[in-house]
Amino acid sequence: MAQETLQLLVSMHRIVRHLRRSRTSAVLHPTQFLALMLIADEQPIRIGEIAARVPCSQPTATTTVAGLEDAGMVRREQDPVDGRATAVVLTEAGAEMVEASGRQAAEELSKLLRRLDEADRELVLRAGTVLAQIADDL
Repeated sequence: MAQETLQLLVSMHRIVRHLRRSRTSAVLHPTQFLALMLIADEQPIRIGEIAARVPCSQPTATTTVAGLEDAGMVRREQDPVDGRATAVVLTEAGAEMVEASGRQAAEELSKLLRRLDEADRELVLRAGTVLAQIADDL
């Protein structure tokens, strides 16, 4: 099982790397891209939570959010739970970037999946559901 697990890890890494390189919008650094997708899913979200979930250090998360803020994709607001803290939310430009990036990544992955026969393609798509369960528990 160790060999199959390693093969899965390497293959997933290579596919994700391919998808990152194929993005026509190289506007975002990979950490910014991951943070933006997380913010879209979890907003409002604190920077400490972004650091824990990306994962990266707290200073890297702060710098990443600052870059996204400078680009007009996110803004900081008063945390609705704790008024002393700030939370990060998407702006309209950020939501548009998430939509465009998600659509482009899905299209590129669909191209890769079309290389497979139908049974293997369905197997990979079903595995995506299981992998999402694992990811959600992280």
